[in-house]
Amino acid sequence: MEKIPMTAAGHAALEQELKQRQQVERPRIINAISEARAHGDLSENAEYHAAKEQQSLNEGRIAELEDKLARAEVIDVSKLSGDVVKFGATVTLVDEDTDEEKTWQIVGDSEANASDGRISISSPLARALIGKKAGASIEVVTPKGARSFEILTVRWI
Repeated sequence: MEKIPMTAAGHAALEQELKQRQQVERPRIINAISEARAHGDLSENAEYHAAKEQQSLNEGRIAELEDKLARAEVIDVSKLSGDVVKFGATVTLVDEDTDEEKTWQIVGDSEANASDGRISISSPLARALIGKKAGASIEVVTPKGARSFEILTVRWI
């Protein structure tokens, strides 16, 4: 069973979603199915079929969350240090063509969110950064073509 690296915050977010789906969504959907059943003929009951579809999607997500949490390898970023980029590092880069600065934290796949400045450990940019130090230049093939970046800082937050 392959471990899934994630930060403590990412692990907590998955646990919270699992709790919400098990304790709030599951009973709500069961209630909706019961109400739809009370309306009679199930073969032509759109409410019943919609509720059953919701139940299927919710139970699938619960199973996925349970699997991820069971395989989670929680890495406490606050205990990491050093000047080499690895999982959990917060890296500030400058685009060598546009001089635009961006800061990214390298996190697990399930907690990545580019708009919040978190990129997946398996993303092309993160893979190019791993093992490098501040001052190094990297080249990454992106959907917009090859881009060159210089690593300005490596921090552990």
